Amino acid sequence: MKRNSVINEKVPISKLGILGFQHVLVMYSGAVLVPLILGAAIGLSAKEIAFLISVDLFTCGIATLLQVVGIGRFVGIKLPILLGCAIISLAPMIMIAKNEGLPAMYGAIIVSGVYVFILSFFVHKIIKFFPKIVIGCLVTIIGFSLIPPALKDMAGGVNSPNFGDPKNYLLAIVVVFIILSVNKFFHGFFKAIAVLVGLVVGTTIGYFMGMVNFESVAKAQWFEIVTPFYFGLPEFKISAILIMCIFATITVIESIGMYSLIGDICEEEITKNDVSRGVRAEGLAQIIGGVFNAFPYVTFSENAGIMSMTGVKARSVIISASMFLIALGIIPKFSALATIIPPPVLGGAMLVIFGMIGSIGIKMLSEVDLSNNNNLLIVACSISLGIGISVIPGLLDKMPELIQLLFGNGIFTGTLTAILLNIYFNFKDIKSYSESPDIESSNAEASPTL
Repeated sequence: MKRNSVINEKVPISKLGILGFQHVLVMYSGAVLVPLILGAAIGLSAKEIAFLISVDLFTCGIATLLQVVGIGRFVGIKLPILLGCAIISLAPMIMIAKNEGLPAMYGAIIVSGVYVFILSFFVHKIIKFFPKIVIGCLVTIIGFSLIPPALKDMAGGVNSPNFGDPKNYLLAIVVVFIILSVNKFFHGFFKAIAVLVGLVVGTTIGYFMGMVNFESVAKAQWFEIVTPFYFGLPEFKISAILIMCIFATITVIESIGMYSLIGDICEEEITKNDVSRGVRAEGLAQIIGGVFNAFPYVTFSENAGIMSMTGVKARSVIISASMFLIALGIIPKFSALATIIPPPVLGGAMLVIFGMIGSIGIKMLSEVDLSNNNNLLIVACSISLGIGISVIPGLLDKMPELIQLLFGNGIFTGTLTAILLNIYFNFKDIKSYSESPDIESSNAEASPTL
């Protein structure tokens, strides 16, 4: 499709860098939080977390170029879209990494990327199985099942010698208060980076409390080429792959909604072929992410908001942003700065983020017809099972290993329950589903930016 002049507008070089870097700042907190929280949750070293941040920024830039520039007429929607980490995939990645190891997590990411690439050829056939009631249950389970790790970090972090020290809770509460205050008193850009502000101010306070160590920054190099398979060759475990494919489907649904939104902003008609090319780019980006030890990607709603506010919708600006991301990704010293954040600061931010995700799930469910008793049963069963299995360890220890691997993950169990019960109770609605690319987005709601 021939794109209009708004998207292909020529932006002066003097403004291109500033406008591009603004997009980087807006998406930065959402991009960096995923490797930070993942690394802290599975006990990685400061050096390893710094690597995750570097490779994440680097591959975010590559993924964005795949979407904005594309590969001929086969890959890429070629709209001003910026791809970032899909925070909805954080919980299953943590659980897979803890239970199966990082090689299994990255094997699952690669295979689920292949799945998304294949899915792009018939994407509208599967969306009907993920209506708002299923996604709402999923998002609710994700948010609330991750609250325990956040509380542990607020207390000082697992295995910390000062676990439970009152000063840890005090610092975490201050961070929560800062994030909430930025949301209340600021608007636009500063509100969009509320979590980042909380992390920076909290870490500064933590420095004066003796909680910050700059050793990892001092040891980090100024320049390093990102290399694939840093944590070893990928392993392919069926349970991990199934879980990641389910979440990959959710991110596809989110992105399709964002394609429609950005199309409206840019006054572009989005066709089914456009959607297929966009999903294909995200599948390819996810494969690259798995190879380079990064993460699944999704279209960021924050950057769509920036285009609406500034009125600048040129693809060249997003290309500029992707170049900044690639450059930042090969500067380890920059990434190491994020590893000095004290656990209570990270825990305070995590509490708000995960609580917000759970609340968004409730909001999504409020838009479902809950006067229908069948829908209430779907919500009740899926959330009860999902959260119950997530917070109570050892429930399935006497079950066969395959059952433990599959259903020991509360998010997988809760989501599968919602899908199956929705088919059981609402099969007529699924059968009459209208296949349209104009799918309502849940990404704008489920975004980590507060």
